[in-house]
Amino acid sequence: MKINLFLLAIVMSALTACIQSPDCFREDLFCAALVTDTSGIDDHGINQNTWAGMQEAQANKLTDQIEYIESVDTRDYEKNIAYFASRGFDMIITTNAGLRDETLHAADLYPDSVFVGMNQPQTETRPNLIPITFPEDQMGFAAGMLAATLTKTGVVGAVCETSGIDSMWRYCEGFRAGVEFANPKVKALVFYRDDGDSEKLFIDETWGFDTANKAIRRGADVLFAAGAVTAQGALRAASEANIPAIGAERDQTVALAESGSSVVTSILGRASFEVQEVMRLLRVGNVRERVSGQIWNVPFNGDFPESLQNGMNFLFGQMQIGGIRTNVSPEKP
Repeated sequence: MKINLFLLAIVMSALTACIQSPDCFREDLFCAALVTDTSGIDDHGINQNTWAGMQEAQANKLTDQIEYIESVDTRDYEKNIAYFASRGFDMIITTNAGLRDETLHAADLYPDSVFVGMNQPQTETRPNLIPITFPEDQMGFAAGMLAATLTKTGVVGAVCETSGIDSMWRYCEGFRAGVEFANPKVKALVFYRDDGDSEKLFIDETWGFDTANKAIRRGADVLFAAGAVTAQGALRAASEANIPAIGAERDQTVALAESGSSVVTSILGRASFEVQEVMRLLRVGNVRERVSGQIWNVPFNGDFPESLQNGMNFLFGQMQIGGIRTNVSPEKP
């Protein structure tokens, strides 16, 4: 009897698994999946925002089934993508540049699935690959305009990873351009980690912290930072000095908690919006080769007038339609 009950439990478990896992090869089902990078689903950034967009898409009947896999190691990327492709998922989303090569390769291996690379610039095209990138120059520009608005000393600072990485160069040169556009009288101090240890790329928190303090000693009373953990070091320094800071790449106020107490906002790509837009187009058979995504800022942390947020929204809209241009080239000259 105990053996029979045990076998019955196994059968019931298998049936439950089948019920919970629809056949994504069916024409009448649209299945979408997310493969995150090693930052995980709760990264307060693009992974979390992408998943939120997928959940909204399911609630709005744009998709029938959504799932995700959090990659623990970079060596898991290929097999995690293959897991969904082999199950017939119509749309497979991967996040950030670390998955770029695996996503491109998967597009060749699985032509029946459409791959969407969030924040993933691609130099090659595929009929079933949609890279979505977010304009770092515009995000830096918005941060520069905001910093020029908030400063009292007339000096603001930006701390970025090496200018040898085009995205970092666009962030900080966008910042410089935004400050100039808002108020030519405000001085922008811009620092790149160009002479740092290559093994500490994006993780040199000490350099970020020390460089931010250098900017503060030179009079900067508002700081912007981009470049993962390196940037978080700068944002921590701003919080210790109790001066306003502006983050990028993720909601740094939440990510840093008490260490980011003076981060007034973070400027990010609107991943949740772009996911739904791409999904909506896919459902009607309209596949675009690439997408330049919209940007936004997380709600302000602190007592700021509503007019400040309205101004940011207007700026984002104008940059989206080309009414305001950063004039920052895509690559460092």
